[in-house]
Amino acid sequence: MTNTRDQITLQVNGESRTCAADTKLPQLLEQLDLNPRLVAVEYNGEILHRQFWSTTQIKEGDHLEVVTIVGGG
Repeated sequence: MTNTRDQITLQVNGESRTCAADTKLPQLLEQLDLNPRLVAVEYNGEILHRQFWSTTQIKEGDHLEVVTIVGGG
């Protein structure tokens, strides 16, 4: 059982969400049932390049916009 003090609050696509304080971005995407290969992420107002995802630690008050990439013709 996770203690609530180990939880942080952030905004994802304008909605308040909580996650564990030690969550990295790929873990958060997985918790949101998003396929990391099919999304783009804006992290605190900046597009976050995929090469930095695994080292990006989610922090209290972060703002993420996650956009799903849709293919088609």
